[in-house]
Amino acid sequence: MEHEVFVPVPAERLREVLDDPARVARAVPGLQQDAGAEPVAGRLKIRVGSHSVTYRGAVRVSRRDDGSYAVEGEAEESRGSGSVELTLRIALREAEDGCTVRYDGTASADGRITDLPAEAVEGAVTRLLNRFAEHLATAATQDTNDTNDANGTDGTDGTDDERAGAGAGAEEQTPADLGLTEEPPVPERPSAFGSDRPAPSHGPADEEDEEEDEDIAEAAHARRTMIGRSAEEVDHAPPRGRYAPVPAPQTVSPPAPLRWAAPAAALAVASAIVAVRALRRRR
Repeated sequence: MEHEVFVPVPAERLREVLDDPARVARAVPGLQQDAGAEPVAGRLKIRVGSHSVTYRGAVRVSRRDDGSYAVEGEAEESRGSGSVELTLRIALREAEDGCTVRYDGTASADGRITDLPAEAVEGAVTRLLNRFAEHLATAATQDTNDTNDANGTDGTDGTDDERAGAGAGAEEQTPADLGLTEEPPVPERPSAFGSDRPAPSHGPADEEDEEEDEDIAEAAHARRTMIGRSAEEVDHAPPRGRYAPVPAPQTVSPPAPLRWAAPAAALAVASAIVAVRALRRRR
């Protein structure tokens, strides 16, 4: 297997990351490290087409005398009896505006991975190597930014003295140098007092303004009456003033005792007349 990837990071920066096993482990895409295990050890899920295979194993990265890196790894399937062995060589070659990461090596596997199409397996491995190189470049870039922050620089050109001189020159500029001038005075509005022009009389528009002022005063009074009440009282309190609801007209009906008083009185009078006539007949 041979594959190359270009990254916009100098080769020396990538070597610093590859020399640190902990940073290499963080650069492996999808690696779930086991607690207390080797730096580059844990579980790794590889997606091949619509299938996925999860391996558990470890990888060792060592630097050679020629500046390349040797990668050796063994892993077994988490849910199966398959296994895989990897022997890989990583070489870094300087290029314009970055470097080229070259992979070449061999791998042997058995189990579920052998039942999948060879093209799909090759595409999954290529995608894994590309992402690994991108993560290495990201880690190297972050380390460069951290170093600049620690040194108090932001990567801009020019010395501290030049930047200080430019700042002092900007502070010495006056508003006149920047083209700023005083604003002309605002002319005063003519007043009706002290002039021969008579004051305007109140018309219909003034009466409408007075009515609006009264409405505003009533609304302010209603708000003042609500201050100090609870939210429940304010919600259930009926509106006051001109906004109070008009009660519906009520029909006047006599109370229940008066409605029965007239028939009872008529019955009593009739009974008295009948009694008087009966007494007269007996006599």
